[in-house]
Amino acid sequence: MQRTTQQKTVLLIGASRGLGFAMVEEYLKRGWRVIATGRQDSTTKLLQLAKASGGALEVETVDITMPEQVAALRGRLEARPLDVLFVNAGVKNDDRETIADVSTDEFVRVMVTNALSPMRVVEALQDLVVPTGTIGVMSSGQGSVANNENGNYEVYRGSKAALNMFMRSFAARHRSDARTLLLMAPGWVRTDMGGPDARLGIDESIPNLVSTIDAYDGRAGLHYLDYLGRVVPW
Repeated sequence: MQRTTQQKTVLLIGASRGLGFAMVEEYLKRGWRVIATGRQDSTTKLLQLAKASGGALEVETVDITMPEQVAALRGRLEARPLDVLFVNAGVKNDDRETIADVSTDEFVRVMVTNALSPMRVVEALQDLVVPTGTIGVMSSGQGSVANNENGNYEVYRGSKAALNMFMRSFAARHRSDARTLLLMAPGWVRTDMGGPDARLGIDESIPNLVSTIDAYDGRAGLHYLDYLGRVVPW
């Protein structure tokens, strides 16, 4: 028997604020069961939302840059089948920094958080996703090599392009897998990370992004899409 929407479960990694928190709210509105994560001492808003959710929202703590915490999360969720696994965690550096002047430590911090750690989560938790489910990662239009015609945000762009490449490699290693793989570009959104001058409000991006994820349910293979479902050039 096919499960109803009310019975579906999504695990949202990196959901304590901004786009991730908005995704939690959107999935709850749509009647999903939601498991949401944040780092230690960052889950206050999630816990408040969980109290008001009637049991629909569960909150877990994990820092995805620490493999032992990811492994512990995997253990805690061992018996929980997921319809959607979505990794949203990410950081940026100073927008003015280029490859010419970024420090090695800052470069490593951005790359580990934005490219390596999300893929470690995917690798560690993929087996929890049902055979017809979806594995998604929050990328960015700035990760498009083809669309980079004006430079800027070099380190952040590079981290998202690396994430995209790692997901392509993951897809190649799992080419017979029937699950949907998604790289999602949410647009330039007004959040703490996107800044006050961003073009989109959260309410313009996230409901559409979640609808796009839902629309691609059952479409196997890797898809690089924006929040409106438009294909983003590699």
